[in-house]
Parts: sequence; C-alpha cells; structure tokens
Amino acid sequence: MQRLATSDPDFEARFARIVGDRRESGEDVARAVQSILAEVRARGDEALAEYTLRLDKHRLAQDEGWHIGPERCAAAFEGLEPRARKALELAATRIRAYHQEQLPRNRDFTDAVGARLGARWSPVDAAGLYVPGGRAAYPSSLLMNAIPAKVAGVGRLVVATPTPQGQVNELVLAAAHIAQVDEVWRVGGAQAIAALAYGTDRIAPVDVVTGPGNAWVAEAKRQLYGVVGIDMVAGPSEILVISDNKSDPDWIAADLLSQAEHDPSSQSILITDDASFAGQVEDAIDLQLMRLATARTARASWDEHGVIIIVGDLAAEAPALADRLAAEHVELAVDDPQALFDRIRHAGSVFLGRLTPEAVGDYVAGPNHVLPTGRRARFASGLSVLDFMKRTSFLSVDAGALAAIGPAAVALAELEGLPAHARSVELRLT
Repeated sequence: MQRLATSDPDFEARFARIVGDRRESGEDVARAVQSILAEVRARGDEALAEYTLRLDKHRLAQDEGWHIGPERCAAAFEGLEPRARKALELAATRIRAYHQEQLPRNRDFTDAVGARLGARWSPVDAAGLYVPGGRAAYPSSLLMNAIPAKVAGVGRLVVATPTPQGQVNELVLAAAHIAQVDEVWRVGGAQAIAALAYGTDRIAPVDVVTGPGNAWVAEAKRQLYGVVGIDMVAGPSEILVISDNKSDPDWIAADLLSQAEHDPSSQSILITDDASFAGQVEDAIDLQLMRLATARTARASWDEHGVIIIVGDLAAEAPALADRLAAEHVELAVDDPQALFDRIRHAGSVFLGRLTPEAVGDYVAGPNHVLPTGRRARFASGLSVLDFMKRTSFLSVDAGALAAIGPAAVALAELEGLPAHARSVELRLT
C-alpha cells in the first residue's frame, strides 16, 4: 500500500505513476485471445467444445448440454429461499424503473426554410450478455445487463456464462428468469465472446455484446469491436473514497475492501485531510481482513494497489485529484457531498454522503453498476439503454427548402472536387 501527501516534494511524480498504472492485460493475453477468436470463427462449435473442456473442465455434450432452457431458469427461481427471491425482485424492479427514465425521445420538426429534420431511435435486434462464472458468479450483473436491454426493446437476449466443472449457478439462472432472457449458453471466456460475435451452428450471432469479465473477456471485446458493438473494455474494479475525519473509520475501511475483494488487480484509494484518520482506516482494514472470507484476494489488492493520499485542504485539492484518477466508483463521505460533486467532472458513478456506500449501488439502488474503469470515465459512461439502441436521422425537403439550401450544397461539393455530388443537387434545382 502506498501512502503519499500532496506536500511531499515527489508527490507529483508518484501520483502520476498511480494515474498511469492501468493494471490490465499485456501483449501475451492479446495474442492468445486473437488465436482463440480465429479458432472459433473457423471451427465454431467444435472449438467452443474444446475450449470448454480444457478451461472449464466439462463436456458440453454431457450433463445439461450446451443450452439451459427457460423451464430450468424458472425452476431455479422457484427454488430460491424467500430472502434471496425478494432481494432479486427488488433489485430488478429498481433497475427497471431507473433505466425506463433513460429511454430517448424521437425528434421530428420542420425548420425555418421548410426542411423536415429528425431522428428515430430503435433497438438492436439481438444482444449478447456475458455473465462471469469463474472467480465469482454475479446474478446482479445479469440483471444490470439484461434489464436495460429489455427496456430498450431488444428482441433477443442471449446470455453466455461459464459453468466450471459443470456446476450451474442457481442464482444466475433465477436472475435470467426474472429478466426474461431468451437463451442461456454454458460457454465462457474469450471463446464465448467470439461465438456471440461471429455466430456458430448452435449460437446465432448478436449485434451488441455487453457485460464484465476477466482480462481475456475484456480483450476479446476490444478485438471484436466493429464486428459487434460493445459496452466498454472494462478493467479491474476501482474505488476512490474522499473522506474527512468525521466518518467512521470502520465504514471507510469496509468500503475500500468492498472493491479490493473483487480481484488482486482491483484498486482502492482514500483521499483525506487527516493523517491520523488515515491511520485509523489502515488499522480497521487490517482488523477486517482477519475476519473476511475473501481476505486473500482483498489483501493482495490492498497491499499491491491500495493508496492513501493526505491533502492539506479536502475541498480545494480532492476534486482535481479525482478528475485525474477518473475512477469507476467515487464516494464522497463528507458533510456537504454535493459541493464536492459539483466540482468533479470525471467519475463512473458517484455516491453522495456517509450513508451511501458504493456496495448499495452494486445491487438495489437502480443506476447501472457496469461502469468505465482505467480512467475511461474521462470519455465513457456506465451501461444504459442507449448501449442497446441506435439513432437513425432523417431528412425531407420540398422545392422551397431545396432552393434555400441547395445552392450552398452545390458550392461546397464543387470546392471539394466532387462534381457528381454537385450535379445530384443541381439537377433538382433546375
């Protein structure tokens, strides 16, 4: 864990290294993924079966086979104990309500010269949703991906999820039932992304692929962008907590560990204006790690990538540091979180106030938890219904409107040396 202060003479150099540390896959992963994609494209289901046997240690032709049907998902939902069922249903209700408000409106208007202009939004035909099943299986991720697609109006929702050793996660299947997923395929990794993008004899291709995954999945999405649409190339999880000394150190420690437990490559950062408080948070982390079931992963993340930054003035210095980090999750545990929020421009999602932990946003708050990482919040947003839709513009002009704007179009076409463009308009003017 690194501790630095803005008053240190070497602060800028050390902070710049933290900002530039992407903690993502290297060239070896990129080359291996490229090979997997080529194999699946060339050999389809045969390659999928081989990779599943090699990596997930089960044969797709046996047990429950390649595909998990809707009746199996419904049975998983019915088999849930009441507490789990109510939690999933509450999450689904809130996620649906939040994303319903994101639906864009079509535009259709006539301007001053009489030209009719506008844009029409429509959903993609099919979306592929990747749900991890290796280190952990997350039903919440399925809801966060599938429900916005449903709200957008996508006609076919396809889930790909690995089943290591042939083991199926009942919560994931229950979530698929709640979200009304159409197909669930027992394949994972880069090979699953390839199957969704290219299609195989069994799996029809989709138009958009979304969902989190490991470095191999992220790299596959990066390489296949253009063949299909993607939500984002996601890296390891990250959280930035900005807190003064009025917060409970145990709360802040738990918040930092909530992301550290995801993966050894995750990053948790605390910015505070009180060195004594920072020490209390460190002590609380050590104590909580002793009782944490995911301590091995969380400890590796905190030791290798954890950061504590001491500033002289929280309000004056923290927003600029936060913007440079452009973190996936930002918590503002201060008296007036709105004042800080107003000055932060780059963040995937922001959690306002001491009683708003990031973890509540992972499950039941409503906003999407699929968020940009690796400083991509500078230019990217979290998953939304717009990731499953596209906009088609349209134009209609009559003789009067063409007479008003056509001559300028002819002039510009001639200036660009495109006479056929110019003639296409000119013929209609005469």
